[in-house]
Amino acid sequence: MRKISILIVEDEPIIGMLLSEVLAGMGHNVIAVVGTEGAAVAIAAEYLPDLLIVDAGLTSGNGISAVDMILTTGFVPHLFTTGDAMKVRQLRPDAIILEKPFNESDLADAIASALTHHS
Repeated sequence: MRKISILIVEDEPIIGMLLSEVLAGMGHNVIAVVGTEGAAVAIAAEYLPDLLIVDAGLTSGNGISAVDMILTTGFVPHLFTTGDAMKVRQLRPDAIILEKPFNESDLADAIASALTHHS
């Protein structure tokens, strides 16, 4: 898999840090880990990531809404992480969903799927 720039949207700092470390270990460049809808939109507009990995249920705002706002300026491949895949599937039937907890292999598969599904 080629090296890509990734924006992580995760409101749990420990999860965001661990995910960032795993992605760096996979050879990817994590441009930022943000925890709010507003920060996600701002950072995506500034850095134009190759992929968004977004927690669907943020404490401040909503991950699905953040992706919708980001996509108004152009398409960015994305996948959602969640503990409730059914809820996300109801809102976004075509979404790439990575259900928590997940392992590195699941993450790699979801990234590949998001990049090929949206190409």
